[in-house]
Amino acid sequence: MTPKSGVQIELSAVSKAYGEHTVLSDTNLNIRRGEFVVIMGRSGSGKSTLLKLIGGLDIADGGAVSHDGVDLNSMRERDRARFRRRSLGFVFQFFNLIPTLKVKENIKLPLELNGYDKTAAEQRTADLLEELGLVDCADRFPEELSGGEQQRVAIARALVHEPTLVIADEPTGNLDLDTATQVSELLKRSCLQRRTTLIVATHSDAVASLADRVLGINNAQLEELSA
Repeated sequence: MTPKSGVQIELSAVSKAYGEHTVLSDTNLNIRRGEFVVIMGRSGSGKSTLLKLIGGLDIADGGAVSHDGVDLNSMRERDRARFRRRSLGFVFQFFNLIPTLKVKENIKLPLELNGYDKTAAEQRTADLLEELGLVDCADRFPEELSGGEQQRVAIARALVHEPTLVIADEPTGNLDLDTATQVSELLKRSCLQRRTTLIVATHSDAVASLADRVLGINNAQLEELSA
């Protein structure tokens, strides 16, 4: 498949069901490079499933999910895993930091998995610690941090290997309103300055207000809520 001009991610006639429950039906979507897209919908509507399909964490029952013209469904699992490791960054509601690693070690982990030179990896980690205001946290463990600090570490880890796409599933769902606003603005700014595409599933109207486009899922169908 040849990508449309400017389109990074393309879903064509995508369907997904779990047993008799259809989550997505004949879904089409184009996302341009550098866009910030929010997916909204009630719990169980399919937001997380859509993110998993776009991120290659799950496979569609039908249709194609393509990144720059390459269909994830046609890849072998080990190739999808390599693609995720090199090209994608993930941010989750409950942070998913490794508790036995210090902050700087959590951030540096994607670089180690991708075989980066040790000196380069340490420099990239140091740069992100500075950019995200985490220098004082570098040698602390996740359990010693506030929720907002842990999510900033998760954002740094998602960005450190310069992915083309960051996928965030309810990234502010475990934070108070003020911290959630700060984290959302930080995530947007960090992706924008790198021209990294950002897709966020959320219930938050405040997060949605920051997006370029807001999509909803209703009765297994995607709909444009704002653009």
